[in-house]
Amino acid sequence: MLKRSMFLSAVFAAMLLFAAPVSAHVSVKPDESAAGSWETYTMKVPVEKDIATTKIVLSMPDGVEFQQYEPVPGWKTSTKAGKDGKVIRVTWEAKDGGIQPGQFQQFTFTAKNPDKEQKAAWNAYQYYKDGSIVEWTGDENADTPHAITNIVDASKLGKATVDGHGATTKESPAEAQGSSDIQTATLILSILAVVLGGTGLLMAVRRQKR
Repeated sequence: MLKRSMFLSAVFAAMLLFAAPVSAHVSVKPDESAAGSWETYTMKVPVEKDIATTKIVLSMPDGVEFQQYEPVPGWKTSTKAGKDGKVIRVTWEAKDGGIQPGQFQQFTFTAKNPDKEQKAAWNAYQYYKDGSIVEWTGDENADTPHAITNIVDASKLGKATVDGHGATTKESPAEAQGSSDIQTATLILSILAVVLGGTGLLMAVRRQKR
């Protein structure tokens, strides 16, 4: 009985491990864009706490020129310009409830990329209803990393298309391969979890019959 309980516990623990979601961070897509081009960017803001997010502030990376934003129902958008008149910070503030726990919200805007290759770091500040702030400003190994867009020469990009605003959307070979690898790994883990769960259940039933 003890061995059976230990085995089943291990099976369920493995299933929970495989099914556990990866901690979601504030992200800005695409991950890669052509130098000197106009790009449509999308910031995705998830809620990682048990309270609502009511405001998000995004700083423009060096060399990135903010142009326009897409209105989001229920949100007020404002910008702050630097001494040269260029936008350095964009703020989205909820008019009512904001982003609730278990939800996410996307904010879309257009900007002109720097003319030279560089890593554009998107520092974001997420405000919660209780007044707490999560600063997404760390490097890629930090607990709260900022999003990065690699600004590269257009010749280095993978398959690309142009939308009605002249902005590019693309999927580089590395991104395509990475997406495929993740899907394959997820499928394998899911199958393994089902097999382990089924095996544990079958063994338990057989032992009970004895």
